[in-house]
Amino acid sequence: MSTAKRATAQSALHVADTHEEIRVHGARENNLADISVEIPKRRLTVFTGVSGSGKSSLVFNTIAAESQRMINETYSSFVQGFMPTLARPDVDVLEGLTTAIIVDQQRMGADPRSTVGTATDTGAMLRILFSRLGQPHIGSPQAFSFNVASVSGAGAVSFERGGRTVKERREFSVLGGMCPRCEGRGTVSDIDLTELYDDSKSISEGAFTIPGWKSDSWWTVRTYAESGLLDPDKPIREYTKKELADFLYREPTKVKVEGTNLTFEGLIPKIQKSFLSKDKEAMQPHIRAFVERAVTFTTCPECDGTRLTAIARSSKIKGVDIAELCAMQISDLADWVRDLDEPSVAPLLVTLGETLDSFVEIGLGYLSLDRPAGTLSGGESQRVKMIRHLGSALTDVTYVFDEPTIGLHPHDIQRMNDLLLRLRDKGNTVLVVEHKPETIAIADHVVDLGPGAGTAGGTICFEGTVEDLRASDTVTGRHLDDRAALKETVRTPTGALEIRGATANNLRDVDVDIPLGVLVVITGVAGSGKSSLVHGSLPRTAGPDGAEVVSIDQSPIRGSRRSNPATYTGLLDPIRKAFAKANDVKPALFSANSEGACPNCNGAGVIYLDLGMMAGVATTCEECGGKRFQASVLEYHFGGRDISEVLAMPVTEAEEFFGSGEASIPAAHRILTRLVDVGLGYLRLGQPLTTLSGGERQRLKLATRLTEKGGVYVLDEPTTGLHLADVEQLLALLDRLVDAGKSVIVIEHHQAVMAHADWIIDLGPGAGHDGGRIVFEGTPADLVADRSTLTGEHLAAYVSG
Repeated sequence: MSTAKRATAQSALHVADTHEEIRVHGARENNLADISVEIPKRRLTVFTGVSGSGKSSLVFNTIAAESQRMINETYSSFVQGFMPTLARPDVDVLEGLTTAIIVDQQRMGADPRSTVGTATDTGAMLRILFSRLGQPHIGSPQAFSFNVASVSGAGAVSFERGGRTVKERREFSVLGGMCPRCEGRGTVSDIDLTELYDDSKSISEGAFTIPGWKSDSWWTVRTYAESGLLDPDKPIREYTKKELADFLYREPTKVKVEGTNLTFEGLIPKIQKSFLSKDKEAMQPHIRAFVERAVTFTTCPECDGTRLTAIARSSKIKGVDIAELCAMQISDLADWVRDLDEPSVAPLLVTLGETLDSFVEIGLGYLSLDRPAGTLSGGESQRVKMIRHLGSALTDVTYVFDEPTIGLHPHDIQRMNDLLLRLRDKGNTVLVVEHKPETIAIADHVVDLGPGAGTAGGTICFEGTVEDLRASDTVTGRHLDDRAALKETVRTPTGALEIRGATANNLRDVDVDIPLGVLVVITGVAGSGKSSLVHGSLPRTAGPDGAEVVSIDQSPIRGSRRSNPATYTGLLDPIRKAFAKANDVKPALFSANSEGACPNCNGAGVIYLDLGMMAGVATTCEECGGKRFQASVLEYHFGGRDISEVLAMPVTEAEEFFGSGEASIPAAHRILTRLVDVGLGYLRLGQPLTTLSGGERQRLKLATRLTEKGGVYVLDEPTTGLHLADVEQLLALLDRLVDAGKSVIVIEHHQAVMAHADWIIDLGPGAGHDGGRIVFEGTPADLVADRSTLTGEHLAAYVSG
């Protein structure tokens, strides 16, 4: 081939190389306004915009959801039956999709046996290591697993041999590592009998104090009263040992009550089956309160909380057992693995070492492998999920991240940025929903949605480079270089909250006085001990008048998918009463959980159809059209709107609607004003609570508790999920709280909040056992001038622009 022809062939682009973009046309999911966008592949694209502008609707609910749905459809119907059902997003065209891997903030499963080790396979690798090198040798890897119980059995088996039936005795045994006392949980539950019954009364006098146990119930009280095994008129404290044993622990026994066959069972196993075997978070509030009172959890005395049998703990490598290694800080465990020189397991040690180093690199070196997965924050859960992708050999994958910098100190954000760039440089498409300027700055491409939230958003305001974004007149562009100035004067404390000898988790006998009557910010790198100091060491009351300490965190709000901002905040009550009064009917008609519910879907708005081995389907209820109410209820109006239209309103629209005119409801307006104050004006009143982010949940809790009489408010990273433009509004709210005589303590990494503080307490200098000490106390100006800590360096760089 001639040189000219070869050059022509090389310059001609192969048709397979022309798919360089993900094309989205006509996206209408949630509040997206029929938008179209083209996203470059193998680049880092950051999606920005105010909270509720449609970022997640585009990235997660459209692009990632369609990618996952198409992959799921490649499996057999039987396999699909075990996968979540994903409906096709409301979009005209989606082209150029690749396999999407979603790394979101969903907290990891709260199963008591799920730990950091089990979630990342590091625990499995350690078990293999001990099965090969542990002395004395006790068995296979499952001998070191707290999820495998030891079982054994024997019996006769029959089989044909030489034309005749032969019987032989066979035995089998499986050696597992599960502690038999706590069943691998590390804790044992103890039931407080005084919460179950009043022993001074007899059963017939109503001794039971268990919710729902009524005297006429066949399945509970009457079974005990009329079983013939107990004297119903005898006070429980006067029972003989045998009667008490039957009452509390008797095995299931068939009894006849008025000619009906029922099962009598001891009270303790009955309570364990009916209450303790259920998910506590899914219980009704009064049932959950009873369980929390009646059941106490203590460290298992047999395994000392390690979850493992004594046999599993007897096998050691270099004098250390597997439980001690799992309890080590991961950064220390990585050093221990590096020092282990065993050629026979060299590949395993390399893989294990790389995984542990990834923890350190991602800023999670302060964790331990035995840390329960359910105790990790949303940000920590997201970074743990990242571990498995860092060493992945996959390329041309679309990674989707939801605010990966949540919970990260400015010092750690740079490391997170490096990891995102590493994933991109391997040939992957990286899509990031983010508010932090430090991460927006590294983007190859930026898509800004807005201009507002909810119905005021859902459009593409900007596409291009970071430099072009700065020059644009969008909300994000205008605020990208915002810098909060240090206060010229700070407030004077009115007192102090004393903490002495704090040793929770990694705290090193900390003594600190937290000023009252001012805005205090607790800061420090992730894992330095901030939460341990504030949530684990603060007293319940503060000050000479004993004011209550109100702690507001980002934990999930307890409630079903029927719960929404209107029900959670109490907003629905005055609205229902107003509808009832205006139409001269009962308030219960205006509740989708009561008399007004659509009979077809029971007020859910959707019908859940179980297709057996096929995937279940959720379809909009045809009778109510997803409005959740009976048609007759929707004929009643208030201020020209029916109840379903009111619940579909964003908070800002509802605030205006109920604020004046014929629809004025002062009680509702006050609640709505508080929701706007905390930056939740874009939420719909009827939006399911299960769809809210961690930051939104915390701000919703804050809105409901602003009227409480507590004198001290404790907030855990309230800027989570807030756009740059909304941070100023949050600072104004914190100022109003302090000016109203409250004390506000904020755990925060955002430099704007640090700069606005009256007093800063900085923990560190590092994470885990390298932290747990107070490294600075004073005003923000002193911290900037001092620059003696990592926080001081980053805050100084921030305020200087």
